Amino acid sequence: MQICFPQHLSLESQSLLRTVVRRIDADHVGSLLGIVLTGSAARGLATDQSDVDVLAILEYVDRADTPWVHSAALEVIPLTLEHIESVASFGAPEWGYRWTYAWAPILLDRTGGRIQAALERQTRLTLQEANAILVGHSQLDAWINLLYRALKSARGGNGLEARLDGAESVPMLLDVVFALHGLVRPYNKYLRWSLQNHPIPSWPADDLLGLLQRTMAGDADAMRQTYARVHDDCMSFDRRHGQELLGHVLEGWAGESYGVLRGQ
Repeated sequence: MQICFPQHLSLESQSLLRTVVRRIDADHVGSLLGIVLTGSAARGLATDQSDVDVLAILEYVDRADTPWVHSAALEVIPLTLEHIESVASFGAPEWGYRWTYAWAPILLDRTGGRIQAALERQTRLTLQEANAILVGHSQLDAWINLLYRALKSARGGNGLEARLDGAESVPMLLDVVFALHGLVRPYNKYLRWSLQNHPIPSWPADDLLGLLQRTMAGDADAMRQTYARVHDDCMSFDRRHGQELLGHVLEGWAGESYGVLRGQ
């Protein structure tokens, strides 16, 4: 059995995984379809305190005789191929698991590429999914609203309130930025890794991370810079798709009464 390990994975972890995969294969003869590595070990971020997270893709999963393996060193989660091919929508209970599959190394694949296709589909958003996040769930409008409130507080000398609203706006901003580029937002733990290893056009890692930190500190200039860049990204999004999807949201904030967004 040929198992493909990422180069960064330690020899100790490789040895552990070989043993685990062989045991799963022996225990589920003919049912093991693939093995996916996820978590910190999958992305070269493991520490001495990290465990090894494995998704065992099986033809069927009977919870009565296929328990999760959970220890300080290893976690094995049994899933069916149909499960990882099922795509949750934004706001659904399973949505939070989608980034688990993002750029996760496949150690073993007996499906002729279906596992790889499923992982890529989980990671990327269709136009309809992106629009649902940005407009349907109002993440773009809600982010601008919080930014507006933070900037008004900053203008009024209310630093604490500006920092609170600035910090509260950050999760929405990340939903917006990643959706604008057709990507599921990463978990905070992997944000820096994701930006550095899978760059987003127009958002270099250091630029975005710096703006986030300054926004959470109540920095009005950083908030306005971020607003301007998101505005340009939204216009590019509409041009790229040949229709006005986001322009009407931005128009709602274009009036003079919202000039604080633009430093007016």
